[in-house]
Amino acid sequence: MLGRLILLLLQIVVAWFLAPIIAGYVPVAGVFGLFVFAIICAIIVFLVGVLGAQVLRDVGQPGSATLTWCLILAVVAAAIATWGPSLVPQIPWSRVPDHALVIAGAILGYLVKK
Repeated sequence: MLGRLILLLLQIVVAWFLAPIIAGYVPVAGVFGLFVFAIICAIIVFLVGVLGAQVLRDVGQPGSATLTWCLILAVVAAAIATWGPSLVPQIPWSRVPDHALVIAGAILGYLVKK
């Protein structure tokens, strides 16, 4: 249990600091930049999970389904962050940063059980 918590915190920190640096090297204009950021975050979360499973105890090795769920939920979070304010203007969308929402989607995708 402690290993999973450490892995979760490590994934959040690494994705929070490393994903914007990597996304800065990918030239994408317009609203699709957040979708590229979502893909980068999902890959980072998955790779940290693979490396963490090698180092930490009681943490299982993630499979390809885990990467798929990371990608799906990160892209869904990017879509919500992009088109959510125009569809539901009553929700205060500015309180949660778009990048935090995408990272949360990738982390939730990693935590989805098989």
